Amino acid sequence: MLEGIIRESIGKKGTKALRRDGYLIANIYGKGLDNVCAAFKSNDYIRSVKNKDTVNFDVKVDGKVLNVVVQAYQVQPLTGDLVHVDLMVAQPGVVAKYSVPVVTVGEPIGLKNKGLLSVAKKRLALKAKVEDLPLNITIDVAPLDLGNSVLIRDLQAPANTTFMDADRVAVISIIKAK
Repeated sequence: MLEGIIRESIGKKGTKALRRDGYLIANIYGKGLDNVCAAFKSNDYIRSVKNKDTVNFDVKVDGKVLNVVVQAYQVQPLTGDLVHVDLMVAQPGVVAKYSVPVVTVGEPIGLKNKGLLSVAKKRLALKAKVEDLPLNITIDVAPLDLGNSVLIRDLQAPANTTFMDADRVAVISIIKAK
């Protein structure tokens, strides 16, 4: 379980000091809950997020265990290091908006015809309860040829969930290589 600390100072000076000590700044929020300004050891956070098998995971802050979902994060553009993360408390029975990763399966026909697989949306927005949330959205790209694409309307939403993006948005396409 990922353990963090409460930030006493939420100003620029305190934040810089925590980052210098190897901490990742985080905000934890939820419907009907007070916001928590926290910090996690950066390496521990990355290790726990990579090893999770569901979209939600547990964190322990100030003696309280919270089940959270990553809503947004900020990356330092030059180094690629995580700078800030927003975590939403996943409350059972509450319908909320979540970002679910897209996973492709198979090798498209269009790759043999000098095409490239372009993933336009790496994550899709789903409206669901945390219990109904899938680990990922799997798309079979094997039948796709040059110029073909998969739109939101072509996908089947998992049970008890709805897509938040417009149905005309392209998720994956095969484009011609230059």
